[in-house]
Amino acid sequence: MKAIILGIFAAFFFAFTFILNSSMEMDGGSWFWSASLRYLFMIPMLLVIVACRRNLRQMFAEMKRAPRKWLIWSFVGFGLFYAPICFAAAYGPGWLIAGTWQITIISGSLLAPLFYETIHTKKGPIQIKGKIPYRGLMMSLIILLGVFIMQFEHASKVSLKETLLCVIPIIIASIAYPLGNRKMMEVTNNRLDAYQRVLGMTIASLPFWFILAAIGLQTSGIPSAGQVYQSGLVALLSGVFATVLFFAATDLVQGNMQKLGAVEATQSLEVLFAVAGEVIFLSSAFPSNVSLAGMGLVMLGMALHSYVSTLPVKP
Repeated sequence: MKAIILGIFAAFFFAFTFILNSSMEMDGGSWFWSASLRYLFMIPMLLVIVACRRNLRQMFAEMKRAPRKWLIWSFVGFGLFYAPICFAAAYGPGWLIAGTWQITIISGSLLAPLFYETIHTKKGPIQIKGKIPYRGLMMSLIILLGVFIMQFEHASKVSLKETLLCVIPIIIASIAYPLGNRKMMEVTNNRLDAYQRVLGMTIASLPFWFILAAIGLQTSGIPSAGQVYQSGLVALLSGVFATVLFFAATDLVQGNMQKLGAVEATQSLEVLFAVAGEVIFLSSAFPSNVSLAGMGLVMLGMALHSYVSTLPVKP
């Protein structure tokens, strides 16, 4: 239950990503800067936190153990997650991005065979290859139906090209985020806490953010003061608060693919938080009844996914 609660709070803070990215897009900000500034701002924030906890030396020692893995999986988990999300913001409202992002729940379930989970027996804990949680996956199809309904209505208002430019990047991000997160959990093997792991992955992904920043400088010049300010908010609320809460939640259920899937399913609450935020803060139009029906299916699928994920597995 603690992991689920942490996951819900993470979803609340993650929703600011979609709200503020929409705001920056409406103001004409470059997505290259929106993506790179978040992680550049996260470095000093997390450095202060980890340094105050006197855990910097341990984190750097852990990074030196497997630098190549840190570079690869940090690029996947952070780079291939956030850059596509920022790119997609140009082609759909924040609530639609947040709703489509829930495909990550299905992606996370399908990734299970790539990892090992810990089973506790009378002879002690053993590791077995993960299995796709089919019961949870069936519930996830309800989420997929809800996403389809929302995107179908969106597609009726824009071109097919714009719809694909909204959907395909989010699909890439939905696979990259759980893959990078789980791989880094394997690499660190509980030797780092959530703050250390987020800071280490942010540092390891810096080359990618420097490249995006250079492209942003070349194509659109320096970012506006408003974009810098809003990117700082995304870094604090989503990059630090949400990511640390989510990583802490996944750490609590590490080794149990079903419970891990339930924690990842809490992120569908981002849809409601994003809708409320855009309507309140950006004065955006309230979603239509068709889109609300799609959201309802996403929420129902999340609830059912979480329920079946807690049921005992039959031998």
